[in-house]
Amino acid sequence: MSNFKEILLQYWGYSSFRSLQEDIIKSVYDGKDTLGLLPTGGGKSITFQVPALAKDGVCIVVTPLIALMKDQVENLKEKNIKAVAVYSGMTKHEIDIALDNCIYGKNKFLYVSPERLGTEIFVTRIQDMNVNLLAIDESHCISQWGYDFRPSYLKIAEVRQYIPNVPVLALTATATPEVVDDIQDKLLFKEKNLFQKSFERKNLVYIVRKIDDKNNYLLKRIKKIKGTGIVYVRNRKATRDFAIFLRKNDVSADYYHAGLEPKIRDTKQLEWKSGKTRIIVSTNAFGMGIDKPDVRFVAHIDLPDSIEAYFQEAGRGGRDEKIAYAVLVYNEADILKLRENLQKTYPEIKFIKTVYNSLGNYFQIPVGTGKEQVFDFDIVDFSKRYSFDIMSVYSSLKFLQKEGYIETTGVIDNPSKAHIIIDRNKLYEFQIKNKKFDGFIKLLLRSYEGLFNDFIKINESFIARTADIKEDIVVQYLKKLDEYNVLRYVQKRKAALIVYTEQRLDEKGLIISKENYHKRKKISTEKTESVISYVTGISKCRSKTLLEYFGDKNAYRCGNCDVCMRRNELELSRYEFDLILEKLKEKIREEPIFLIQLVDYIEYKEEKTIKVLQWLLDNNKVFNNKENKLEWKS
Repeated sequence: MSNFKEILLQYWGYSSFRSLQEDIIKSVYDGKDTLGLLPTGGGKSITFQVPALAKDGVCIVVTPLIALMKDQVENLKEKNIKAVAVYSGMTKHEIDIALDNCIYGKNKFLYVSPERLGTEIFVTRIQDMNVNLLAIDESHCISQWGYDFRPSYLKIAEVRQYIPNVPVLALTATATPEVVDDIQDKLLFKEKNLFQKSFERKNLVYIVRKIDDKNNYLLKRIKKIKGTGIVYVRNRKATRDFAIFLRKNDVSADYYHAGLEPKIRDTKQLEWKSGKTRIIVSTNAFGMGIDKPDVRFVAHIDLPDSIEAYFQEAGRGGRDEKIAYAVLVYNEADILKLRENLQKTYPEIKFIKTVYNSLGNYFQIPVGTGKEQVFDFDIVDFSKRYSFDIMSVYSSLKFLQKEGYIETTGVIDNPSKAHIIIDRNKLYEFQIKNKKFDGFIKLLLRSYEGLFNDFIKINESFIARTADIKEDIVVQYLKKLDEYNVLRYVQKRKAALIVYTEQRLDEKGLIISKENYHKRKKISTEKTESVISYVTGISKCRSKTLLEYFGDKNAYRCGNCDVCMRRNELELSRYEFDLILEKLKEKIREEPIFLIQLVDYIEYKEEKTIKVLQWLLDNNKVFNNKENKLEWKS
């Protein structure tokens, strides 16, 4: 058995593993295909990082989240663990160098998006790598029954034929039983092998409130609950508006969304994590890789799109296992809006095809070409040019991605990079022949290590300040050296990207399966209705509802949520309440019955029976019919 705990202590500073982590590590180390179902904050990354470090070779990590991919690579590098990422927006030369360093270098981790994994260059080069593990994060994306299905994930199984003896570790935080089976089938597991931690969060108190004045209700809650918190909202403008509202009411707050500059996002995140900012108001962009244990509450002002998304976001509270609150506020307008958003998510198939054709014209791509080409994309400009509704365009692009025709990204901030492509002797000869570049090249070599081996991040303004020249002159020097084939220079850019994963098709060749379209719409509708059912439910424990959604049929009432607290006010034990409730339900469902007959039938103290019956009436489970008999509401 390998020294897993020594690795954990050396690189992460922990002396012991969390629940199930070591079991998963031993399973994949022994070469078994494994599915790890760990809740948000359960330490999923350690389950592939530790066994990969315990073996020779490189671990390939597939993840759809570019921001998280880049964060994890940086975190590993800070621990002196060699890691690299391959994602949309990188040049062919950058990808070449990255893959070479996984074959001939000492890289231990190669992070890659599922779209890149299926490319010809990757399939060719993977066969030369000593791969020790294939780890798939967010593995629910492979299932059509999952809440974020991505067809690109289906190609992962194809890669297994080139690394036949390499085990697969699939990881996800949320999956229904149907999705759990689907993940293992789609990834061609040799045998079913699931490690699942209970979804139950005994320290997390779920509260749902139907209320019109959401802001003031949450303000009172925030002032009452001590400690840091997260408030999730649906759009970017609302993050700023609610943060300002909190600050005006003497609450330390800031806002966060994907549209902010990376440095600003990093600063806001750091100030919140350190406790300088108490409340962060954010879109769902906030949370990836966040492991702050003492979050005392997570609030949702807007309804989430699925139970899975809500459970993940709410689960960021109370990771230190102390009491934390998950508060969700809504009104009737929110339910209407959620259903409207569902309709917008599924534009007409004809419109989706129109967007695809317009996209090809926008980039001036001839039919039959464009495969694997990358384009900067401004959705606002595109929508204005063709007079499209921006939300309908966004949904159409997502659908085209799900059909496997294109890949879309959010705004990616790619810093400038440089890589010297000639050896030291040839570089020295170049410096002798080109004296005007000599001082600049020496400055580059003094400022940045590793330029001969890989693309290294550089900062033009830093170089300019050091050399006491203007930044645009630094850029000119770098571009000239690129022209002279001394180095490769990739200038910084910030843009959303469109990648053509297939060549551009004409309208007849573009197939969007009506069957798949309607099937996915049906699944999405069911998920939307599950959210509505959760928030409007007033008789069933919140925790029990969530746990049963994820397949736990033996879940118990939590005793702490808003529904349970209303029950607790009856001064009945959980056992007494459930016993009387079952007997009442059985008798009333049999046929309508008068109150006095019912009380006589239930062999329990009359006052306790009346209390449970009153609770059923208050919560609209039973009603008095025209004959004044009690009837169960269907």
